[in-house]
This record gives sequence, structure tokens and C-alpha cells, in this order.
Amino acid sequence: MDEHLERLSKFKHLMPRYADVQTMGAVAGMVVPHKVARYAYRKGLFVMAQSGDSVVILNDDSCQPQSW
Repeated sequence: MDEHLERLSKFKHLMPRYADVQTMGAVAGMVVPHKVARYAYRKGLFVMAQSGDSVVILNDDSCQPQSW
């Protein structure tokens, strides 16, 4: 998870065409363990998981997504 956050922090430097764009991060998986989802949520990431044939965002309304 921390490696993913590190990559997000480098994104705009490596992709300068997105320097003026607000970017947000997410983690996604078919099964997202509760500890992983909680850690990602606290770090300001969207948490996405499979629900039947779809993908749902697990974050609640009080989520404060971080912008990179």
C-alpha cells in the first residue's frame, strides 16, 4: 500500500501534462481485506471492490479524499 502512495506522489512529476489537474487515488480488488480498506480510507484513497458483476466504491459520505 505504501508503495502505491509513493507512486501517486510521483505521478505529476513523471506526467507533467497533468500538473494542473486534480488527481485522486484509489485501490481496487475483487476482494479487499478490511484492514487494507481501512488503511487506504485513512490515507485518503477511494476503495473499490467487486459486487456481483459491478464495482462499488466502499467509502462512506464522510470520506475526505486526498488530492495529489
